[in-house]
Amino acid sequence: MKIMLLVSSMNAGGAERVAATLANAWVRQGHQVVLMPCFSKGSGISFYPLDAAVQVKWLADDLPRQKWLGRLGKPLILRKRFKHERPDVIISFLTNVNVTALLAGKGLGIPVIVCERTNPVVSNNTGPLLKTLRNKLYPLADAVMIQTEAAARSFVEDVLPGLSKVVVIPNPLPDGIEKMISGNIACCCDASERKVLAAMGRFVPAKQFDLLVDVFASVAPDYPDWDLCIWGDGPQRQVLLDKTRKMTCASRISLPGKTSEPWKVLSHAQAFVMTSRVEGFPNVLLEAMALGLPVISFDCPSGPAELTKQGTVGLLVRLNDRLELEKAIRRLLGDEEYRGVLGQRGKQSVWARYKLDEVLLQWDQLFEQVGAPVAIKSEAKLQVESE
Repeated sequence: MKIMLLVSSMNAGGAERVAATLANAWVRQGHQVVLMPCFSKGSGISFYPLDAAVQVKWLADDLPRQKWLGRLGKPLILRKRFKHERPDVIISFLTNVNVTALLAGKGLGIPVIVCERTNPVVSNNTGPLLKTLRNKLYPLADAVMIQTEAAARSFVEDVLPGLSKVVVIPNPLPDGIEKMISGNIACCCDASERKVLAAMGRFVPAKQFDLLVDVFASVAPDYPDWDLCIWGDGPQRQVLLDKTRKMTCASRISLPGKTSEPWKVLSHAQAFVMTSRVEGFPNVLLEAMALGLPVISFDCPSGPAELTKQGTVGLLVRLNDRLELEKAIRRLLGDEEYRGVLGQRGKQSVWARYKLDEVLLQWDQLFEQVGAPVAIKSEAKLQVESE
């Protein structure tokens, strides 16, 4: 089967990481994959490693140099690409790419699956025009994929009532993380005297790292062997650096920047915390749990409640409740035995639900549902069918 996977870019980001994971997995299964970044310049570089068999083709390479004509002509150029490539199925990530893909693919007879990578109900990244186009065009899609049950339910009830063909497929655990587990690299029990409470994400207001820094500063005097490390980059990083430098515990708060080895740096932490006010599907929370880290998360829409099974395999804190967040952090920092129990509970839970092979089975079912010829089946599916 030939799969055409459209993304905005292949820079560092959650959607890009999932795109790379799926593209690599599908070519290993024997499928042909064309990965096309649609809203960034052709550079030939992906932040995440791609299998040599994945064909990366930058839409910008085909666009005219005049900016206004490029924007207007993007659906037309993409339509030409569809006709030239003749994929068996088109998969699109992110709202702006989804709208472009639906305009470009109209009437071609190629199944189009559009995928929301944030919670479309609460996200403020979609402007009025894009929302209007989304609401007009999404009913034309062969399937609208959303990452969590809660987000899908809200989308159908509050945004596009009556929208059919909505399916839920979560993000898979990234390919390669199991090697860290089997190699005993991830431990959550570093032998050094200093312990680390880790956080990770883009430095933007929605992540609320400023709130996390304030709460850590409140508990820090009672846990002198603990440090806070926030990995990531973004427009608010300098503001947060300036804030931490003024604190009495400044030497215990580090912002080392973006990393290309998130699992490695997380594996040296003893606990993980996420203070986002909104998420689509928090990959970093999933990965921290997969590594065996005990986690704390705000119960933001959407993802944390499903990942932590309503707070039974990770600590779930009422959204933006600073006092409850402080209590949860104190509970983890002060009880080593509890950290171990909670970490193992979360690890077992997410590996059972989000392993790559399990998620690929759900994609196979969706391909069959939209009429794409799934000629090559995953090993996991063949095993299920033989039982």
